[in-house]
Amino acid sequence: MAQESIPSKPNIIYILADDMGYGDLSSYGQINFKTPTLDSLAAHGIKFTQHYAGAPVCAPSRAALMTGRDIGHGWVRGNYEKGPKGLGAGLPLRPEDITIAEVLKTAAYHTAIIGKWGLGMDGTTGHPNKKGFDYFYGYLNQAHAHNHYPDYLYRNEGKITIPENANRSQKKFSSDLFTTEALGYLDRQQAHEPFFLYLAYITPHAEMIAPDDELFKSFKGKFKEQPYAGKDYNAVKSIGGYGASEHPMAAYATMVVRLDRDVARIIKKLQEKGLDKNTIIMFSSDNGSHKEGGANPAVLNSSGGLRGAKRDVYEGGIRVPFIVSGTGIKSGVVSDHISGFPDILPTIAAYAGVNLQKSGITTEGISLLPVLSGQEKSQKDHKYLYWEFHEGKQPAQAIRFGNWKAVRYGASKEIELYNLETDMSEQHNVAAAHPKLISKFLTMFKSARTPNPYWKIN
Repeated sequence: MAQESIPSKPNIIYILADDMGYGDLSSYGQINFKTPTLDSLAAHGIKFTQHYAGAPVCAPSRAALMTGRDIGHGWVRGNYEKGPKGLGAGLPLRPEDITIAEVLKTAAYHTAIIGKWGLGMDGTTGHPNKKGFDYFYGYLNQAHAHNHYPDYLYRNEGKITIPENANRSQKKFSSDLFTTEALGYLDRQQAHEPFFLYLAYITPHAEMIAPDDELFKSFKGKFKEQPYAGKDYNAVKSIGGYGASEHPMAAYATMVVRLDRDVARIIKKLQEKGLDKNTIIMFSSDNGSHKEGGANPAVLNSSGGLRGAKRDVYEGGIRVPFIVSGTGIKSGVVSDHISGFPDILPTIAAYAGVNLQKSGITTEGISLLPVLSGQEKSQKDHKYLYWEFHEGKQPAQAIRFGNWKAVRYGASKEIELYNLETDMSEQHNVAAAHPKLISKFLTMFKSARTPNPYWKIN
């Protein structure tokens, strides 16, 4: 594809699933249900097979996505559930943590987030309206987003009640609210004014509850189920608990398929408005599949044969689906280019014509514009990708260096080493056979991160 075919200031819609595993789309191997819309985007765009979330849990992964800083250099490196506003509030982004939205505002984009934020509560420096987003609708508090039928959400800086869901009533499913809001947002856009829509669904994150419609009924009895008793909502003031579910795996499958159908509605609206002619859609998940609220990734092979799941620095916790389709994107490509969430900010900045270096913005990301426009031979590679996780008994770290993957716990010199080219499921620790590589990784683990007062590795 010629350089001149790269679109100038395209509209960009970034759709993020919550806790969807690498194997949860049929285009990535799922056989228990179908995701035709996302499969079609992959078939008419680029499907990445080696794309990585920013972290194995929500907040730091989303922070890496928004700021382009990897977890070794970013401010938010964990969920920090004892945040400044109470349970689940999280550590807010600071004024100096520049987001995709702030970058795009310098290029005259209108910016919106609909869905789950999790990077700053009301009254903090991390509120989305203070981080470059012109419009916000959804959850601020990530623990509040454990409830798919919220009795309130936020619109910009105001709380709006949802009376239909009062007293744990289940009338308004949050994903339906987000899709309706997104359709309304697209209705308000004009073809000559570029926009960025960050559409952050909370499915298929626990709780494992979905609308009891024909789709849900079709999955009941199809999977091996272990009913989930639920948590006491009153004990946590309706924040942070998971509701009971008799059919958690049926609910999981339902949520993935419903999300696929929601994306179909978004695409149809783009076509109706004529916005599809200059719009790029990106789709991914914030980390691997989860084991919460009665979910079991093994039942649906949600990790796609990878080891581990959410909260693991093994591949199943961090390798995620990534699809890019739309204006100027090569069609029918399957790319094994190694990439990750920090790459999204420089990629979008490149489309918008923003020079990050001249703007003084630092990122560990590398623009994916060459691979997206069919110039993969000129695509720069990462020296390595880095992750850490702090919610276990001791911190976990991982580095991917070429086809090699190193994992360690705490500050131990005992490093697990895997060759992902021949052992994608990380079953064979070959550290003993590669002492020089282990020595190199020990040095890399030290240099891959800067100190952070909230997340320390001794």
